Amino acid sequence: MPALRRLVKINLPGVADLKFSHRIVCDLMASAGRAKKLTEPADTGNSPSTKSGKSVSPRKKSHPLVRLILILVLVLVIIGGVVYWFLHRFEVETGDAFTRGRAITIVPHVSGYVTELLVDDNQFIKAGQLLARIDPRDWQANRDKAAAAENQAEASVAANQMMLQVAEKNFPGRLLAAQGQLAAAKAQEFRAEADYKRQHSVMRAATSQQDIDYSRASLDAARAQVTEAQAQVEIAAPVVPNVSNAKAMVSGQKAQLASTKAALALADLNLQWTEIRTPHDGWISQSNVEAGHYVSTGQSLFSIVEPEVWVIANYKETQITSMRPGPLVDIEVYAYPAHELHGHISDTDCWPADDCHLRTDGHCDRFYSHGAGIILVGAPGALSRLLCFSA
Repeated sequence: MPALRRLVKINLPGVADLKFSHRIVCDLMASAGRAKKLTEPADTGNSPSTKSGKSVSPRKKSHPLVRLILILVLVLVIIGGVVYWFLHRFEVETGDAFTRGRAITIVPHVSGYVTELLVDDNQFIKAGQLLARIDPRDWQANRDKAAAAENQAEASVAANQMMLQVAEKNFPGRLLAAQGQLAAAKAQEFRAEADYKRQHSVMRAATSQQDIDYSRASLDAARAQVTEAQAQVEIAAPVVPNVSNAKAMVSGQKAQLASTKAALALADLNLQWTEIRTPHDGWISQSNVEAGHYVSTGQSLFSIVEPEVWVIANYKETQITSMRPGPLVDIEVYAYPAHELHGHISDTDCWPADDCHLRTDGHCDRFYSHGAGIILVGAPGALSRLLCFSA
């Protein structure tokens, strides 16, 4: 960072004594008038000829206009000096200063071999500019694998949703069918039981043993069908739990799908991170990588120095007494003597007490301007910091 020459010139606020300045000018003009009278020759009443009668040439007198011009020049110089003093009487300046700036470290988010390096040291870069590339093939494979898992999860969700729709219709239907079969079995049981009773209630001569045995077998079969139908009803009865189970399977597959989507997003992000870009404008500094190097996550590759620069300047204790927000500031740099930065004090701050062994000042005055903003730090003793924004 360049050092500063006459780093800061501050026009501090004060009370101007205009009457005092006017009195000085008047006194100077009166002194000039008295000097004019002293330069004129005295009138003794004698002729320019000598007592011996020889004629003597009269001394050449200066032209009144020349004297007037000299007097005016003298008065203008005096007035200019008074005006300069009047305008700059509250200014303070220092040449004891140095600069500071912000630097950020660029690190990779993924590991791999650097296949391309696109910047050099001290190169100015814009935010978002590509700095280097890491071999993307491994990360592309991970991305493809995550995409396949997502497709599989989507298919599973679709299948389970279809099964849920079937379950919502089948389970209630199965229950109704089982209940219908139970009713039919009971009706058959009632008829078989009636036949059986009829065969045993008539006279023996009016029936046969075969009919009696048939009625008995029919009754036993009908009772067995009722028992089976009741079992089917019990199996089909938990319709709500069965449908809820199908819904739970769909929810589980949806959660799996969300997980695969997150994995795919991470794989996409890792693939994007194979391109290393800068987050801010600035200059490349301290490059620690070359094409072909293997870099690891978190390894320092570059430092980016931002255009924003601080200047630390020292002030005397008596110079910061009247520093207030508002006064203008001029800054000059050794490396650029033809350029002067301008700003104004915006606010004040102070250094912590533990810096007293390094700094004798404690106030901080900040400056901002068109093309160059400056933060001036001053305090009882010495230190001032200036923040400069490049145009």
